[in-house]
Amino acid sequence: MPSYPFHTTREDLRIPLPDGTHLAARVWRPVGDQPVPALLEYSSGRLTDRTAAEDARRHPWYAGHGYAAVRVDTRGHGNSGGLPGEPGDETQLADGAAVVDWLARRPWCTGRLGLLGVGAAGTTALRLAARTAGAVAAVVTACPEGGHRLGGAVLADDLHTRLTALVADAALPPDPRHTGDAWRAGWLARLESLEPPVDEWLAEGDTSVPVPVPTFAVAGWGDPSCSFVLRLLAGSPTARAVIGTWPHGLPEAALPETLRWWDHWLRDQDTGALKEPALRSRLGTRWTAEETWPSPDVREIHYGLDGPLRTAGTASDDRYVHVRSPQHTGLNAGAYVPHGRPADQPPDQREEDGRSVCFDSQPLPEPVELLGTPTLRLRLRVDGGGSPAQVTARLCAVGPDGTSRLLTRGVLVAAGPDAEAELAACAGAVPAGHRLRLALSSVYWPWLWPPADGAGYAVDPSRSVLSLPVRHLAADVGATPVTFEEPALPEPLAVHVTEPLTARPERVTVHDLGRHEWRTDLSPASDGTRTLPDGLVRDEHTVTAYRVLTDAPLSAQARTDHTVRLERPELGWDVTIQTRTQLRCDAGHFLSVVQLRALEAGSVVFTREWRHRVPR
Repeated sequence: MPSYPFHTTREDLRIPLPDGTHLAARVWRPVGDQPVPALLEYSSGRLTDRTAAEDARRHPWYAGHGYAAVRVDTRGHGNSGGLPGEPGDETQLADGAAVVDWLARRPWCTGRLGLLGVGAAGTTALRLAARTAGAVAAVVTACPEGGHRLGGAVLADDLHTRLTALVADAALPPDPRHTGDAWRAGWLARLESLEPPVDEWLAEGDTSVPVPVPTFAVAGWGDPSCSFVLRLLAGSPTARAVIGTWPHGLPEAALPETLRWWDHWLRDQDTGALKEPALRSRLGTRWTAEETWPSPDVREIHYGLDGPLRTAGTASDDRYVHVRSPQHTGLNAGAYVPHGRPADQPPDQREEDGRSVCFDSQPLPEPVELLGTPTLRLRLRVDGGGSPAQVTARLCAVGPDGTSRLLTRGVLVAAGPDAEAELAACAGAVPAGHRLRLALSSVYWPWLWPPADGAGYAVDPSRSVLSLPVRHLAADVGATPVTFEEPALPEPLAVHVTEPLTARPERVTVHDLGRHEWRTDLSPASDGTRTLPDGLVRDEHTVTAYRVLTDAPLSAQARTDHTVRLERPELGWDVTIQTRTQLRCDAGHFLSVVQLRALEAGSVVFTREWRHRVPR
């Protein structure tokens, strides 16, 4: 254990809520009676198993620097009481507000609190800060998650896999080591109360998130949260952000910056946190700094689709270029949410470009650096029976050898002739001699559910423009280099990992020539058996399959099989949750089937199937 300014202690607590429910909490804090500020991470992630390894790294580190670091499981998850609900719902926010109030009144707390959240919990932290009206002084949010639509199109990849994980997490039981014999009654009550939120997840919904208090945001380029982070910066003078090339999550390299943030807002220390640039980001091979956002060093450069960018596609007599993609366009998209696995990153895009209509620039006479959110304005004509068109746009850098590297992408469901789409926020360098390529397609599976009508659309290049956020090449001249302190974290939790004897490939695509079918199978590298230091064994296996026929948009379907087994051999405790979710479409509806089986010592104790039919 590294040496920190404070000696620390760890304690497991149960926090009472107004209705008599108790939430499971783990607290790391300095030894002694001196009150300190509190940092709350409020999540459904099961603190005694699924998030235990991450918690054991960052929370003792915060405690060693003078904070009470508190990790709390939400209602109905982990060892908390009550019945599970949907992440971010009204009950979860009301519970969180009660936890904030309870922590502020502890004798070991100064009454000043900060909120920390990663992913969906990062979004919840912002909403909870808005609800607690001044009780929370600051927030750190990492990769905050938005809704389940992208430009009006319904996500397939992320929605399906997260819905499966949500059902499984809510169905897992409390741990008898922490809750005693009451675990079984609590488990059965959870199972009986479960209702997969398919209708809510498929709906458009309100994806706006407040920024009520000073907020420090962390993200990685390529994560879908980057666009939200840049909007957050533009709308709040007390927001700061760091965006690197990290996978989804809170990178350990950013922890010292979060500590400076806490020290400034919770301890009134002059750490220089507000003197830092609004945005520090990784651009190519170096870190850059923007004092304000939007940055005066970034300007919009416009590329007309009939001038600076041109297509080899054949226009019709009325100048329109037709876009009608095969249904397997998008198989080389990579993961919607990158978690750092090798197969997460999109490969060479030449195959995808061949299934799209491409508009290419001439070779660039000098390098171009992009930083921000590209936009695309199109004049469209829908080729089908009047249903909206699903426009997918990819921006690539094409090398002299033909290699096509993805820079960013965006989606828009367009019902009228004039359409404007935002591409995902990006940072990237395109060398001189390379070409910029805008690739348009009418399908992007399995990221997005295909439109019911596969007729595609047509584009008038003379009335269509791509606008790119181009950073001045001399912007860094005379600027102070951006550097980060390396944190000295505790040793990793001693988790024993048992690798499967025959590990599945992370991503496999099969083309059945006889059936004209494309199938992609995904299996996360995190699968396997993990034994925690306290003896808990968690075994997890997931397989997701996406299928589509080349010329049949309504053939698209997704299926995930997810199994989680928890064991405590010393107690003879052995429970398993098996979930299967299936989703497909007809012309007017999404059709879902969710199946759940719960086993105790190999015997089935609960089984249920839910069917949903939701308008598209």
